Amino acid sequence: MKRIGLISDTHGFLDPKVFDHFKDVDEIWHAGDFGPAEVALELARIKPLKGVYGNIDDKDIRFEFPKDLIFEEEGFKIFITHIGGYPGHYAKGIKDQLKKEKPDLFICGHSHILRVISDPELKLISINPGAAGNQGFHKIKTIMKFDLNNKKLENVKAIELGKRG
Repeated sequence: MKRIGLISDTHGFLDPKVFDHFKDVDEIWHAGDFGPAEVALELARIKPLKGVYGNIDDKDIRFEFPKDLIFEEEGFKIFITHIGGYPGHYAKGIKDQLKKEKPDLFICGHSHILRVISDPELKLISINPGAAGNQGFHKIKTIMKFDLNNKKLENVKAIELGKRG
């Protein structure tokens, strides 16, 4: 079993509550728009960090993290990208990538809207943790936690960090 802390769209701001919520996770996954590299460094200090760069990220983040990340964990094939959309409204080119890669979990950020949606056509679960930073139109900062346990997605939690700003 592996417990994951999922975060996105920090835009250079890490709410101190993130550290409390992620103290019991095994890994942190960031779905892009870190902001300055210090955000990645702070997260990596507390837990192993996987992530992708987002559209606002600079060359330092783009050097450290890929645009897309595809890997396997606890029996799941996982695809992480920043601009991905969601079932029925995938970003340009994403549906073709999903058909080719056939992930079980598709994780993205960018929209600042927390969503967990099943895609019966592509046989995957699409997850967007919303935005944890202060920049954007979202009213509430959010992150997520979940467990991957032998091909089972368990204990999925959406966590509100408080109002943006």
